[in-house]
Amino acid sequence: MKSKKLTGNQAATATQKYLDIAEIRDDLVVLNDGTVRGVLLVASINFDLKSEDEQRAIIGNYVNFLNTLDYPLQVIIQSRPLNIDDYLVRLKKMEREQTNELLRMQTADYRGFVEELLTLEKIMSKKFYVVVPYSALSDKRINFKSRFASVFSPAKIVSLSRKRLEEFSDQLEKRCNFIGAGLGSLGLRSQRLSTQALIELYYNSYNPELFQKQPMDDINKLTIET
Repeated sequence: MKSKKLTGNQAATATQKYLDIAEIRDDLVVLNDGTVRGVLLVASINFDLKSEDEQRAIIGNYVNFLNTLDYPLQVIIQSRPLNIDDYLVRLKKMEREQTNELLRMQTADYRGFVEELLTLEKIMSKKFYVVVPYSALSDKRINFKSRFASVFSPAKIVSLSRKRLEEFSDQLEKRCNFIGAGLGSLGLRSQRLSTQALIELYYNSYNPELFQKQPMDDINKLTIET
């Protein structure tokens, strides 16, 4: 017979085996293979509203940008139901505090319109991310011996070696800055995700339904009981 406690521990261990992430720290993601990732949140532009000359210029700059890369990039488009509960709460508060009766009625009508719209159709929000990788094995500026040795350096070793992690972080930051500048030439604003934002992103990705009902607490407010 197997105890429920033992079965539960085995299930948790089995689940963790399928996660590629070893840890998230210092604004980067450390994978189990010892490589690191940085993630940029990228704003979108309405390409269809651009003139024909502007579209050609954007395409040309995009081609030039891709030709400058000697490492792969991952582009992720994430669609999630838009949660505007806080916005509706603010509207209700504005309605109560409104001294002008006409403005109060207009605010109430607008709030009712938004609530009805949400019942008729689910509003989705889209976010765009660019994942920037760094691996010592693919860095041509590092000698072959160092690159070969990095293959046998699991994430545990990387996490324990502060010096090595700082080197990876510095190289990744340079790449992220370069990618951000390249996206800027296309008229796209970007921002690198912090440690908190990275944790929320992956928490949301692995638990999309739970995230809507139970958002993550700020990691800066979490405490560890001893």
